[in-house]
Amino acid sequence: MSPVTLMPADTSLPTFSSTNDLMPALLTHYGADRRGLDSHYVLPYSPRRRKAIRSLNAEWRTVVEGLDYEALTPEDKADWHLFRNLVDAEERNLTEEEGRFAEMEPLVPFAHPLIALEDARRQVEFIDPQPAADALDRALKLVQEAKKAHSPDGPDSPRPAVAYRAGRLVDRIREALAEWFAFYKGYDPLFSWWTERPHAALNQALEDYAKHLKERLAGAEDPDTVIGDPVGRDALVDLLRANMIAYAPEELVAIGRRQMEWCAAELRRAAVDLGLGEDWRAAIERTKLDHVPPGEQPRYVRDLAVEAIEFVESRDLVTVPPYARTGWRIDMMSPEAQKVNPFFLGGPKIIVSYPTDTMEHAQKLMSMRGNNRGFSRATVQHELIPGHYLQAYSQERFRPYRRLFYTPFWTEGWALHWEMVLWEQGFPRTPEERVGMLFWRSHRCARIVFSLGFHLGEMTPQECIDMLVEEVGHERDNAAAEVRRSFRGDYDPLYQLAYLIGGLQVHALRDELVDSGRMTQRGFHDAFLRENNMPIAIVRELLAGRSIPKAGVAEWRFMGE
Repeated sequence: MSPVTLMPADTSLPTFSSTNDLMPALLTHYGADRRGLDSHYVLPYSPRRRKAIRSLNAEWRTVVEGLDYEALTPEDKADWHLFRNLVDAEERNLTEEEGRFAEMEPLVPFAHPLIALEDARRQVEFIDPQPAADALDRALKLVQEAKKAHSPDGPDSPRPAVAYRAGRLVDRIREALAEWFAFYKGYDPLFSWWTERPHAALNQALEDYAKHLKERLAGAEDPDTVIGDPVGRDALVDLLRANMIAYAPEELVAIGRRQMEWCAAELRRAAVDLGLGEDWRAAIERTKLDHVPPGEQPRYVRDLAVEAIEFVESRDLVTVPPYARTGWRIDMMSPEAQKVNPFFLGGPKIIVSYPTDTMEHAQKLMSMRGNNRGFSRATVQHELIPGHYLQAYSQERFRPYRRLFYTPFWTEGWALHWEMVLWEQGFPRTPEERVGMLFWRSHRCARIVFSLGFHLGEMTPQECIDMLVEEVGHERDNAAAEVRRSFRGDYDPLYQLAYLIGGLQVHALRDELVDSGRMTQRGFHDAFLRENNMPIAIVRELLAGRSIPKAGVAEWRFMGE
């Protein structure tokens, strides 16, 4: 194959020949280009941003599709497919973004002109102060007219989800406009002279209108109200295809329900061992009462982290490098953050939930109950080692360019798989510790059911909250926080179901390779991490030593049916 020139229009870029691992070099360049665009265009729904991403992806698609596929190494072939899948998914996302903005546009007719101001600033385009002031004044009039035109009981009243989405966009535009104004203010005396009053008036109008959209039109007068934005079945199917999940949404709901039944049976056994008959709710309630006193949660989490590391090392389940063993750290979660995520978060560090002295008495008790010893022991290993921290440590060191291909099924599936492995290996020593692990497994099962039910239009946010309380055993405030986190728009619609579905994929792949004698447990886990982030169906081909045909990866029914 002749050398490949990257983005031929730019003669400053290097060329690469058909040596081994060509794709990592190409994708490292692409990733740098893409990160540059993402740091340049920060506002959602920017037409310039969409155009720039489409142009970049088209240029790089030409480069990648111009390669001699059959001459590529197996790893390069995997990257070839991963890149194609990435740009196809991004085009669907951009098209969906256009559709979502079209829904909001009657509510935010001023959005694109204001987004254009920030885009122009980032392009360092010359700004003429008087026309800029005129633009602010025109936007002010459009905001005022939009507020008058839309009322909760009007003939054109929008869906609550659309109004809330528009309100969040107005908040973001207002923040960007403040940065735009601060950038020029003081450095250009004429700019300040022309724009200071129009900007102040527009800033106040945007603040008032965002509140109008979220509270009056969306019905979220209470800031704790959950306003969801379901994507619909077609979007779910597209997202599942992009993640190479060969199941329909309804099939995944059925899988979630079957897994919940297994959890319920195990919880009843634990309740019997606690002397509570088969009353699984009573077993959960007893477990919730066993929490550490104020001030001791960080030390308890540290001890749990060390215990989990020693457990997996003593059983030769995965390699824990010395700097991974000592590199993690602990932070405490703020009361405000606990309204959205009442439990622990992980990654480079573990963020620990526990009451603070600023919380109301009832909130303190609920936070302690929700972060009891049993639940915490089942969480720390998920967030640190062998879960997300070890995963993040490896991602920095093995094929880091593949973080481009992020999928929650790989990310959350790895950590959930370890919950299953530790269960098999006897990690829970007491009935209470079994209850803690089973509570979280039930929670992951419920996430499949309620997140898909919501996005299919079959469950309301309140029904999702009720399900977590009645079928899993959550504290009600914690259940509301979980649902709020799931549906407020910060997460991929598949994110919540990706925990257990991804975990089942990793577990099935482990069984396939370890039970056949092709790999040891440690060998499998180390090899899985070295491939870095991607749909697990492609990890399967790589670990099995198969070369992926140009036609693509065959569907994988990982549940065996």
